[in-house]
Amino acid sequence: MSTGLPKRPPSAAFRGRLLWAAAALLLAASALGQSPLPPDRAFRFSARMVDAQTVEARFTIADGYYLYRDRIHFSAQPADAGLAVPALPGGAVKEDPFFGRVETYRGGMVVNLALKTAKPGEQVVIAAESQGCADIGICYPATVQRVTIPIPEASVAPSSSGATPKKPWFN
Repeated sequence: MSTGLPKRPPSAAFRGRLLWAAAALLLAASALGQSPLPPDRAFRFSARMVDAQTVEARFTIADGYYLYRDRIHFSAQPADAGLAVPALPGGAVKEDPFFGRVETYRGGMVVNLALKTAKPGEQVVIAAESQGCADIGICYPATVQRVTIPIPEASVAPSSSGATPKKPWFN
């Protein structure tokens, strides 16, 4: 199940502009002697269990890079874990020369993902698809990063059977 903002397939014009922009700017960056980071270092993805039903998904974005809000989507495997659609935080509005008015994230972005039917003791793979650019003018194609995390065993609630509590050590 995929979550995030509704996923729109990129139009042929969008893909063409993106490829043209990436090629032109890659040449310009090479001429200036700047080497762009690989996407998994520019946009580091991590995820951890907050509780038995909640995953905290986090992007740590390198200085000089940004992610497009509407190009972030999450999914979980196994699909029967039931990943709920998260509310992505608002981003900074940017007037992009190729894509028009867009929302972006810089520095980082955190969102909580709800697992509807997580099975304690098993593992879930959280996949994050994202797309971003570097300030030097290089845009990356959509990238998928995956993190495997264990679902914690259900905790045992204290008994309310009416048993008398033990006497404390100190009065």
